[in-house]
Formats: sequence, structure tokens, C-alpha cells
Amino acid sequence: MPRPYAVSNAQQDVAAATGARIAVGLSGGVDSSVAALLLKRQGYRVTGVFMKNWQEQDPLHPCTAAEDARDASQVCERLDIAFSGINFSEQYYQRVFRHFLAQYASGLTPNPDILCNREIKFRAFLDHALEGGADLIATGHYARIEHRGDRYCLLKGVDPGKDQSYFLYALNQAQLSKALFPLGHLAKAQVRRLAAEAGFENHAKKDSTGICFIGERDFRAFLQYYFAKAPGAIRTLDGAAVGEHEGLMFYTIGQRHGLGIGGGRHSSGEPWYVAGKDPATNTLLVVQGHDHPALYAPRLTARQVHWIAGAAPPIPYKCQAKTRYRQPAQACEIIDLDGDGCTVVFDAPQWAVTPGQAVVFYQGDECLGGATIDRAH
Repeated sequence: MPRPYAVSNAQQDVAAATGARIAVGLSGGVDSSVAALLLKRQGYRVTGVFMKNWQEQDPLHPCTAAEDARDASQVCERLDIAFSGINFSEQYYQRVFRHFLAQYASGLTPNPDILCNREIKFRAFLDHALEGGADLIATGHYARIEHRGDRYCLLKGVDPGKDQSYFLYALNQAQLSKALFPLGHLAKAQVRRLAAEAGFENHAKKDSTGICFIGERDFRAFLQYYFAKAPGAIRTLDGAAVGEHEGLMFYTIGQRHGLGIGGGRHSSGEPWYVAGKDPATNTLLVVQGHDHPALYAPRLTARQVHWIAGAAPPIPYKCQAKTRYRQPAQACEIIDLDGDGCTVVFDAPQWAVTPGQAVVFYQGDECLGGATIDRAH
């Protein structure tokens, strides 16, 4: 393992030696702050840019953008680097949030962070930075980039608890060639220690969870701000009615809490879980027990397949995949590619594979790409 606090990416070392101009996307959090710190120590000409990606629409639950911008500005002052802000809220709404709403309206469970990385941080921000004279951009993601031969490879961060390559699978070669991830070789504890030693006021700031426009509020309450309730029956797989839901868009596969199902003659006493949705009848399907067979699937089909290298590997292809961010990569085989779709078979059935979420492919530490899950079966 590289020595503590080292940024060992050869791409970064070469750029530092030439005094490259780096625009660091600052969120106001500790991760991006330390990314800027490390890059300045390496000899880059660093500037900090705060991106405002959400226009507050609910005054009772405002986004923390103003506070975050203040924290980012304080870091730049401490580092004696230039600070600026840019408002991408319109781009975010058009390129990310409209898709987010459309997917939920279709009964899917989307992951807007993946689209935000592709469309905002590594497209809108990248374009803005390059037009402003930067050579490269950097973020506080826990991932690594290596230049191997004629291609750029996206690798997992060395801290398994913080690796964020899952959210970056939709990036392409052009985007990776202009990006740096200074934290890829660090553990979170090391990052906080560096921030404290540098005198950053945000060194103990709580990590953000989820996306800004949801904040600390209840997720269902947030969706109800955009969707009217559409009640329907909650049924077991054999058709027994056990309750009523508020609208299929408010539930996701594997969900346990918030179902409002008590005991009764159809209950075994085990917790209820969402196992499926039937849009044609507006029915939410549930089962009891975390390990119910209906919650497991040995294969999935996915669409909008993206390969970071720019081309697919030879099919069939054995690799590993994640269907959820916090999940360890699971052994699988991609058995079919059809246009922008694929079929994936796992060595062992997977729990709560959710349409709308991402399946992300790995070969060891390398993230190969991914796709949007269409169906588990």
C-alpha cells in the first residue's frame, strides 16, 4: 500500500511536475477540501470551485448550499487559493432531476448520483473549468485513475468502506483523462486527520448522506411534494390483501419500513418486505422474512450498458458486479449483449435486485462499466 497521504497516481505526478492548473470541485465537506490540500502540496496551481446544483423549492427543508459554500470559501482562504462559485441548478434540473422524476413515475428506483457525476461534475463542471483555463479537474471521490497503455482505467478506492467507483461507472475516456481523484489511496480517518492538521474548520463535519435536494427530510415526504398519492392494495404473492399503499412510486424492492402492515391471519410474525410491483393493477407485492426466496434473483437484464474502455469485453465474460453501492462485488457472468442491453447471471442469487438501480461491473479492482437494471428474474 502507498505510504500514508501519498497521491501515487502517475497521471497526477506528471501533471504536478508541469505545474498544471487544477480546478477542484469543492462541496464544503472534508473530502474535497483535503483533495485541494494535497494537490497544492504537490505543486499544482489550484483553484476551488463551489457548484450549486439545486434551487431550493421547499422553504421548510432548505438545501445547505449557503453553509456549504461558506465552508468551501474558508478552505480556499486557508490554502491561499482562488475561490469561485458556479450555479448549475438549471442543468441539474434538466439533465438529472427530470429523469429522476420520470423514473419514479414509472415505478423504478433511480440513482441520481450516477447521472449527476456524468452530466454535472464531469460534464458541465469539466467544460466550465476547461473554458476557464484549467488543465484538469479534481474531486473528493474515493476512487483511483490509472493510465494503462492507451486507456484510462477507473479503480476502486483503497478504503473499502468509502470506495465510490460504483457512482462513477458512467464516465468515459475523455472525462477520466481530465480528472484527478487525490483521495483514492487514503482511508477516511487519514483524510479527517489531514483536515484537522491543516486547521480546516470542517474537519469533523458530518458526511453528507443522499442528495442535497432531499437533505434530512423523510424521503417519501419529499416525493409527495411532486407526486400525488395513488393508493392501491398491498397483497401477498398468493393474492391475499394485507394492507393499502400510498402509491407504487413511494416504495422500493427490499423495503421493510413504512409498509403499515401489522399482524393478522396472513402473518407469520416476521417482518414484511416489498418483493415487487404490479403497475397494471396498482398492486404492491410483499413477503415475510428477509430471506424469503422471492427476494432473491439469480439473474438480471439491464439496459443502457456503458463500458469505460469504450468497447465491450468478449461475451460471455466472467467478472464481478454490484447491484447496490454497499454490497461486496459478486461473481457473475455476462452471457448476452443485445444492443444497449445485457443479461447477467450470478454465481449465487442476489437479494433485492431493484429495477432502476445500477449493476456495476468489476474485474478485481478495476471498474469496467455498468448498466441500469431493467428486470430481475
